[in-house]
This record gives sequence, structure tokens and C-alpha cells, in this order.
Amino acid sequence: MRASVPAHYEIGNMKTITSTDNPRFRALLKLAQSARERRTSGQSLLDGVHLVAAYKAHIGEPAEIALSRDGMENPEVAALLGSMPGVDVVLYADVLFRQLSSVATPTGIIGVVPTPKLKQPSALSGPCVWLEDIQDPGNVGSILRSAAAAGILTVCLSRHSVHAWSPRVLRAGMGAHFALRIIEGADLQMLAQGYSGRIMATCVNAGTPVFDAELTGDVAIMFGNEGAGLTPELTALAHQTVYIPMPGKTESLNVGAAAAICLFERVRQQRQ
Repeated sequence: MRASVPAHYEIGNMKTITSTDNPRFRALLKLAQSARERRTSGQSLLDGVHLVAAYKAHIGEPAEIALSRDGMENPEVAALLGSMPGVDVVLYADVLFRQLSSVATPTGIIGVVPTPKLKQPSALSGPCVWLEDIQDPGNVGSILRSAAAAGILTVCLSRHSVHAWSPRVLRAGMGAHFALRIIEGADLQMLAQGYSGRIMATCVNAGTPVFDAELTGDVAIMFGNEGAGLTPELTALAHQTVYIPMPGKTESLNVGAAAAICLFERVRQQRQ
């Protein structure tokens, strides 16, 4: 059975794009394919009904919705459209929409939103997570998701970390972006010098086991690059170095998994 959509979202009432030469399609394709274009334009793409719904719940309606004909048949998409009567919706031929989507099996809806851009504060307080030069989008998305789930509100990424609002990071974050204060291009050394709480540097097999460290209260937990870890300069500014004991025969943990362990050790300590 065809999904029920509001009358003003019926196919005959929407602008429909079927040509690859259409300027609106080409502009959206640039956004989908180019990190530089996303940074320059200050726009991000939310691919999928879950991300669009999360954005609406936390921030508001997207600036624009790209919809596929297949998406019109999706009950979740229809219900979401019904909750956004004022949003501008453009219908794309399925073959064009698949070029815009970053997933193998698109749900048929992409939201175009302004990328939140927060300036680095002169001083930072409260519990937070700092990421230095983490390159893998899946790792950053996973850490953002864990941070949001653990009740952390602020995540700072260094200038050489992957763009937090890239499609792959957004997909891995599963909506966590909209529950966080994300500061990109941060000078972590400068933040460390003015931070009012305690700073924890995570390392491999060095320092204090994380389960023995005090993680409650205002604490900044730092995680470094997948291969190199934290730089010595940033590590030197920490009040304490912590590591995750690994009795098994493995050299290290994925940084996303390591972050989840540290953040939820903090949650455990707060419950005591």
C-alpha cells in the first residue's frame, strides 16, 4: 500500500528534477561529493530518515529536503514529511537520488542543513572530549555517539581531524551531532592551558589504569590519532595519563572502542 502523504507533498505538487544537467541537482551533487564544497558553502547533508528526524527533534526543520520517488512510498518518510509542512521539498528521479546518497540502500530522503559552526571559546569548562588528528570518519562518529550517550555535551576536534559533518561521520554518529556542542579546528594546546578542570591523556600501556583514575566532575579526556596517538606536546599538558588494561594478546584498541570504555567508566563512577 502506498504511504499516505499530505496533499501538498503529492508528486504532482512538487518540483521534480529528472536531468543531470539541472543546476539544483549539480549543486547538491557537489555537496555530496566534496568536503571542500561542504566547508565553503557551510552546508551539510543528512542522508536518511533517522538523521533528518533527529535534526528536526533537536534543532528544527532542514532548509531543504531532497526526496526520491522510492522515498515517497516509505511510511517513515511520509510521516516525517507530514510533520514538516513548511519545508521546501524537491523530488528527484531515483537514478539521480542514488548519486546524491552516500548509502548503499537509500531510505529516499536527504536533508540539506546549515552546518553548525561554533567558535573556540577563550576558556572551556565542564566535562568534555578532545580529539587530536583523528582521521577515520567511523571513529569520530562512534566517539560522538558515545559522548552523547555518556552525557558529555562538548567535543573539540583539532584542525587536522576529519570534518565532523561529513556524510560518513554523520552516519556513524546516528544523530549524536545534534545533542552535542561540536567545536572544530580547535587549538587543543590553548584550550588545555585555560581549562578549569582536570585533563586526562589516553595512552597505550602508560600511566594509571583508567579504572583507577578519578573521572568524575569537570574532566577533559583526550584521544589521539589512530596510528600516532596524542602528540607529546599535548600529552605534557595533561594532569594525568591513563590507559586501558588489556590482558589479552592484542597491541591496542580501536580509538572508538577505547573512547567508549573511558566515557562509560566515567558514567560508572558517577553512579557510585
